Amino acid sequence: MSRYSWLIASIFLAVSSVSFSGVPTAAADNRAMMLPVDPVPLVAETSGGNRSFRIEIADDPLERQRGLMFRDEMDDTRGMLFVFEETSEVGFWMKNTPLPLDLIFIGEDGRVRAVLPGESFSEAVISPGVPVRFVLEVKAGIAEKAGVEEGDRIRHPAVDRIAGN
Repeated sequence: MSRYSWLIASIFLAVSSVSFSGVPTAAADNRAMMLPVDPVPLVAETSGGNRSFRIEIADDPLERQRGLMFRDEMDDTRGMLFVFEETSEVGFWMKNTPLPLDLIFIGEDGRVRAVLPGESFSEAVISPGVPVRFVLEVKAGIAEKAGVEEGDRIRHPAVDRIAGN
C-alpha cells in the first residue's frame, strides 16, 4: 500500500471509529468546538522578531478530529495547536471548515517544517510529507503576515517539553 493510500485509510479509520463509537462528532452536531485558551502564549521566533499567538490546545484524538471545524471566524492573534503523542507523517483536511487556514507543521524539535494553505471545505489531504509532532492552525494569511517560515522556532510549554528546552 502506498504511503498516500495508507494515510487516507488511516484518516478514514480514525473518523469511522469515532463516528460509530457513540461519541458525538463535529459533523453530527455542526457546532464549533471551543477549547479553553491556554494562559501561556505560543511564540514564533521569526527573522522579523517574535510573534505571539493565544492558542487552544487539541491534544486528544477527539479534539484533534474536530479541530476548527465549523468555525467561521477567528482573531488574527489566535490559533489551535494540535499535539500528537508521536512524531509521524500527518494529514489534515478542511471538510466542514468554512474558515481558510494556514497549517504550520512543526517537528519534535520545535522547528517549523512547512507552512501550507488550507482551503475552506476541501477534502484534499494537506500534509508536508515529513514527520511532525505538532500542527499550528491560524487564519489564512497570518503565517505570512507574521513572517513564520520553515526553520523558525516555536516556543510554548507543550512544545518545549518535547523539544527538550
